[in-house]
This record gives sequence, structure tokens and C-alpha cells, in this order.
Amino acid sequence: MRMCLNDAGKRFNRDWIFRHVDLEIHAGRRYALTGHNGSGKSTLLQLIGGMITPSEGSRSIENQGKALEEDTAYREISFCAPYLELIEEMTGMESLRFHQGFKPLRDEHTPASILEAVGLQKAADKQVRHYSSGMKQRLKLAQAFFADTALLLLDEPCTNLDRTGIALYQTLLATCTEGRIVVIASNDETEYEGADTILSMDAWKK
Repeated sequence: MRMCLNDAGKRFNRDWIFRHVDLEIHAGRRYALTGHNGSGKSTLLQLIGGMITPSEGSRSIENQGKALEEDTAYREISFCAPYLELIEEMTGMESLRFHQGFKPLRDEHTPASILEAVGLQKAADKQVRHYSSGMKQRLKLAQAFFADTALLLLDEPCTNLDRTGIALYQTLLATCTEGRIVVIASNDETEYEGADTILSMDAWKK
């Protein structure tokens, strides 16, 4: 997979968040987006993932040399962020099964094996609304890492995780990303350790 931004910019009202972004990212590489709070890391990550559109410039994405249409590209993209909401009336098991209906799972995993991998097997039949903030973040990571997608986008992925949860995240990063594009928006080196390329938002502030 390859994703390109060509002279892309994003503004809200009259305020530009960033401008003139020329970026090409490739499969098998890990990228870190860094910058101070409010610099636009999350906005750029959402633009890369197609959740928002650029105010200027363009975005293109292709897989195996073929351009992907916007209405089908989402199947190749996983996104994890603390501000994304889970369906709290579902149980952990139901949440993963629901997610599986949109994106197949990697490496012959099942919802049960994924919950075990992220330490949530005992809470499989508990409604998500009764999960702690750390448990919810583990479930979000599970949905992102174990979906069979080519592009993995992580926004401050260790939010709400304790030391054990951070170790789990680092294990997932080491074992579930081969051949994928990984883009991590963070200022914490713990979250993007081992990144091939570090991209600073300062380069696109105009």
C-alpha cells in the first residue's frame, strides 16, 4: 500500500492548521507524527485516514498498484484514538464481532483469541460501559491491531494505559505490524519507539 498527500492543507474557518503537506508513506514502514499540543497531529492523522478531507491539495491511496476509491478504502484502514467512542451497550465480545463484520481479522484470530491476547477474556461478556478507561483503550487497540488492514493509524495509543497496558501495546506494535503502514501521532517516545521516520508538524505550519 502507498498513501500520498499532495500540497495538502486543512483549515477550520479562517485558521490554517497546516499547509503544503507533501507526504508519501509506504507499506512496511513506521512513521511518527510529532508536535506540541494543538499543532494538528490528530487532524493530519484523520486526513491520512480519510476521515476528513483536505481544504486544499489532494490525498490518494493505492494498494498493489491500484487506486482505491474513497468508499472502499476504509476497509484497508484501522484507526485507534482516545476520542473514538465504543458502543457501550455491547459487550467486549459483541464489539469485536460487530467490528469483524466490516473488516476481517488477521492471522486466523477470533474475537475470543483477541480478547485473551489483550487481557480482556474475563470481561468478554461484560458491557463496555462497565469497562475502566484502560480496558476500553485495550479494546480499541485490539480492534485496530487485529483487523486485517494495510494502514494502521494510532493517535496517542497509550492513553489511559497502566504499565502493563503499555507493555502490551509495545508487544502488539512488535508482532502485529509486519508489512503494514503504521503512523503514530504522539510526543511520547514510548509510543513511537523504533519509528523509521519522524515527521514534525513544525514543517507544515504556515
